[in-house]
Amino acid sequence: MRLLAQMVLPFKIEATDEILTANAGLVLFGEFVQGLGFKRWLQQEMPKPGSGHSYESTAYVTPLVLMLNGGGRSLEDMRTLKSDSALSTLLKLSVLPSTDAVGDWLRRTGAGKGLAGLSRINRRIVATRIRQSGITAHTLDGDASQIIAEKKAACFTYKGEQGYMPMIGHLAEAGVVIHDEFREGNTAPASRNLEFIKDCETHLPKGHHIAHIRLDSAGYQADIFNYCEETSKTFAIGGRLDASTLKAIEAIPESDWKHYADCAIAETTHSMNETHKAFRLIVVKYKCQAELFDNQPKYHVIASNRQESAEDTLVWYRQRGEVSENGIKELKIGFGMERMPCGQFEANASFFRIGVIAHNLFVLFKHSALDSGWQRHRVATIRWRLFHLPGKLVRRARTPVLKIATESVQLFQNIRTKSYQLAQSLAP
Repeated sequence: MRLLAQMVLPFKIEATDEILTANAGLVLFGEFVQGLGFKRWLQQEMPKPGSGHSYESTAYVTPLVLMLNGGGRSLEDMRTLKSDSALSTLLKLSVLPSTDAVGDWLRRTGAGKGLAGLSRINRRIVATRIRQSGITAHTLDGDASQIIAEKKAACFTYKGEQGYMPMIGHLAEAGVVIHDEFREGNTAPASRNLEFIKDCETHLPKGHHIAHIRLDSAGYQADIFNYCEETSKTFAIGGRLDASTLKAIEAIPESDWKHYADCAIAETTHSMNETHKAFRLIVVKYKCQAELFDNQPKYHVIASNRQESAEDTLVWYRQRGEVSENGIKELKIGFGMERMPCGQFEANASFFRIGVIAHNLFVLFKHSALDSGWQRHRVATIRWRLFHLPGKLVRRARTPVLKIATESVQLFQNIRTKSYQLAQSLAP
C-alpha cells in the first residue's frame, strides 16, 4: 500500500510469461502478403545469396515491409519485430537479420541487380491492384520530392538542403506508385521527365496504358507536349510565367475573363519554339494583395490539350494535389521515407524502393481485405484501429491461437477470409 501511495494512480505492474503482442492486426497484413505469393516473387526476381551462409532476400525485405507498415522509421526499429515473438511465430519469421546485416544488404542490392528485381516485384503488386479497378487507361501524376538527409555523400538540392530528389509516379485511379527513380539531391526536378513518363508506361502490364498526364511546372517542356500529342494522351501541366507567357496573358481581352469570388479565369492559345502543335493556356488571375503593398495581379497558368471547359480542366488538374502531393506525403510521413537510413546513395535507393513496395502492398491490402468504410483511411489510422491491437498467443493441440478482444474477432475473421480468397485467385 505504501508503494501505491507514491504513484499517481493506484495500480501495480507485474511481469508475465504469457506470449503477448501489440501488433495483432499486423499479423493479418503479414498473412495477406504471404497469400499474395510475396515470398515466391522475391525468390524469382531477386539475386541469389552470394554464399551458403547468406540469407535470401525474403529475410530482409519481408521484415522491412512489416516494419514500415507497423510504423517503424529506421533500421533500428527492426528490433521491435525481433522482440515480438508472437508476431514472429505466427508469420513464421524464423530469420530476422541484425540492423548491420540489413544495412549491408541494402548497399549490395542498390549497387547490383537487386534494385531492378525490386522494381519487377513492384510491377507485380501494381498489376494485381489495377486489375481490381477494371481500368486500362490510367492517369499518371508525376512529381519530384526533396528528402533531407545530412549524409556526408548527399548533394545539395535546389532548395539549399542536403539530401535526395526522387521522382515518383502515381496512378491516380489505383492509388499506387507505378515507378520511382531515386535521384541525387542536385538533380533538377525538370531533368529526364519525358524518360520517366516512358519508364512508367513500360511498367504497366499488357493491355494497360497511360492516357492522361498531370505534372507541375517542372514538366512544362516541349518534348513532353509533343510526346502527349503523338501518343494521344491528354495533359494538364503547370506553366511558367516567362516573358512569352506574360505577353500572351496581356493579350487576353478583358471580356474573356470569367470572374469568381477569389479569382478570374481565362484562356488563350500558346506555343513554344519546339512544340509541333499549339496548346491551351489556362490562366488563373488572383486578386491583388494591396495590404502587402503589391498592386500586381498574381497568375497561375496551366498548359493543356483537354477538350473541356477551362474550369473543368482546372478542377481536374488540382486533383493531382490529392493524388500526387498527398500521396507523396503518405509515402514520406506514413511510411518513413522522409529520412534515409544509410550514408550510401545505393543503399538508400534500395530502402526507398522497399518503401514504395510497402506502400503499394498496404493499398492493395486496404482494397482487397478491408470493407469500403476503411478504404479512405491513411496508414496511420489503420495502425491505430487495426495493426496495433493487442493479442495473446497460446497453443491448443500444437496449433497456435491468437486471442484478441471479443469485439475484434469478426473483423479479423472477415479480413482473413478475404485474404484467403485473393490468395486462391492468384495461386499459380
